[in-house]
Amino acid sequence: MIELILAQFTWIGAVIVLIFLMMSAIRIVREYERLVVFRLGRLIGVKGPGIIFIIPFVDKVMRMSLRTVVYDVATQEVITRDNVTTKVNAVLYYRVVDPSKAVINIQDFNQATIQLAQTTLRGVVGQAELDELLSERDKLNRSLQEIIDEASDPWGIKVTTVEIKDVVIPPEMQRVISRQAEAERNRRSIVIQSEGEKEAAVKLAEAAVILATSPGAMALRALRTAAEVAAENSNTLIFPLPMEFARILTEMSYPVPDKLKEKLEEKES
Repeated sequence: MIELILAQFTWIGAVIVLIFLMMSAIRIVREYERLVVFRLGRLIGVKGPGIIFIIPFVDKVMRMSLRTVVYDVATQEVITRDNVTTKVNAVLYYRVVDPSKAVINIQDFNQATIQLAQTTLRGVVGQAELDELLSERDKLNRSLQEIIDEASDPWGIKVTTVEIKDVVIPPEMQRVISRQAEAERNRRSIVIQSEGEKEAAVKLAEAAVILATSPGAMALRALRTAAEVAAENSNTLIFPLPMEFARILTEMSYPVPDKLKEKLEEKES
């Protein structure tokens, strides 16, 4: 009887051990994961996704995710090339493209990529001027992405995007930039006003030449002015002069340039 009970326990134990070994030999790998398999310390390959079979107690596996990792690079205090102290931070997007390199070539690829991003951010921003940092951020983003991606390539890492998020400058520098922007707006306003006055002066000069060389136009203008004045409640009286007399006075005071006369003659012809 005792022997029968012992035999039954032995059979049950063997079944349990067999089930345990089968469970240890099976790995289920998701679509976004890969298994780096080592057999007796030697790399035999990267497996997955799906059901993977390994040799229990002989094979060692490391599970790696291929999904993109988003990391917020901590704020870095940087002195720009024009000696302005700023604080900048960035966001980093990277993913594992070669799991075997990420395991063999680097101890902790996540920490290594983060430290590389921080030092590269300080280096790139330190070589740029403040105006470039504020207005040409896309150029700096591309430079950061290329440098970090090239340095992390031996680790099996692909850096897809690096974006500078915030740029914090001292309050006194903010006031300087505000005054500079105001001065630039005033300069543009003066330039636009001067160009408008120049165009108006040219048009007035052309109109004066036309009136001076065309008695009929001068007469029509005088009649129109008289009509406008008469339409208002005013005590002003108008005594129109003969057009020939007005033309003589005009030419004596403001002689018409020969070039303008030639142009007007060409238009009339």
